[in-house]
Amino acid sequence: MVATLSCPASTYFVRSCYMRENHDQLKQQVTGIRTNGSFRSPVKVETLSQTVSTSTTTLGQAVTIGENGLRQNIPTKKQLVDPHRQGLIIEGGVGYRQTVVIRSYEVGADKTATLESILNLLQETALNHVWMSGLLSDGFGATHGMVRNDLIWVVSRMQVLIDYYPIWGEVVEIDTWVGASGKNGMRRDWLIRSKATGHIFGRATSTWVMMNRKTRRLSKMPEEVRAEVAPWFIEKQAIKEDTHEKIVKLDKEAKYMNSDLKPKRSDLDMNQHVNNVKYVRWMLETIPDQILEGHQLSGITLEYRRECGSLDIVQSLCEPEDDEILDGVVEPDYCTNLLNGLSADILNGGGVLTCLEQSSLRYTHLLQIKGEKQNDEIVRGRTAWKRKIVTIPFST
Repeated sequence: MVATLSCPASTYFVRSCYMRENHDQLKQQVTGIRTNGSFRSPVKVETLSQTVSTSTTTLGQAVTIGENGLRQNIPTKKQLVDPHRQGLIIEGGVGYRQTVVIRSYEVGADKTATLESILNLLQETALNHVWMSGLLSDGFGATHGMVRNDLIWVVSRMQVLIDYYPIWGEVVEIDTWVGASGKNGMRRDWLIRSKATGHIFGRATSTWVMMNRKTRRLSKMPEEVRAEVAPWFIEKQAIKEDTHEKIVKLDKEAKYMNSDLKPKRSDLDMNQHVNNVKYVRWMLETIPDQILEGHQLSGITLEYRRECGSLDIVQSLCEPEDDEILDGVVEPDYCTNLLNGLSADILNGGGVLTCLEQSSLRYTHLLQIKGEKQNDEIVRGRTAWKRKIVTIPFST
């Protein structure tokens, strides 16, 4: 970043640069300054007549600008520690842990992290895991073998369970690792915990398959790619699932509907299709405001059917699986179920708050592309919501 300062004598610009020992171009030693747990280099002031260096470093890899004008700073060897991202390799050298601080733009009106922010953090830590492995090529999480075979990763299923949402300024640790999923797929799991107490905030699991970048068709895993990723597989699950509960397909009779949704250019990822987080945003927009105000999402399951492009027009459908509480009107079945659950929980020693926290509403979702002849499914989903109760689940 370059900032221009106006001074009476002359004009200066301030350029911040990364620290590197024995830098050939700077020809001087720079002492790092620890700020908020991470290193920052001193600010260097130069006059406009001085030469501006274009090299920085990340993990000891020089950022150079080649003949094609592209910057290259991706590690080519396995890294154990990443001081810039506050990340390190765990699980015997195959897992990854990153420490993050919940920032102001990642929280909502209640000062807790939004679901979209959490999903973005999951995606970021997954990519940083591949970055640290030394396998990352120039694709969106693709290895060198995948790039040679014109392959990209696409997610086929994802499930996220959240017990507590981290608050603004809270420091959390996110662990992620990968494992085999069938013969040609890969599973990636996450754990989100408080760094101060170690309590688990949430957990997630996902299944990934390969798609040909040019034909946009699913592909088997080539042996050279298997040789790259298989050494990183471990047998560990954040969410244990015996069988997947099928998500039914909704139709035009769904109770809630939001049509004519159009992707923006900013919604596209590096693979040129709509980012997964955008799908979730479209789904949640169909949830009634009364539910959003009095409940918080405790779980979401997504089953992806096809990708969505920039020219597609999307329709979001939503149907409650149970009775709702809207406009202060409580359905009789909801009252009966709540009282039955409350009685059973009290008998088991759980108490009123435990029952209210565990009782939930569930919704089925569908995103589809509107077409003249038929509607193509993008993703099916299911969300679970529990009442917002102001409690302090644990102390720091």
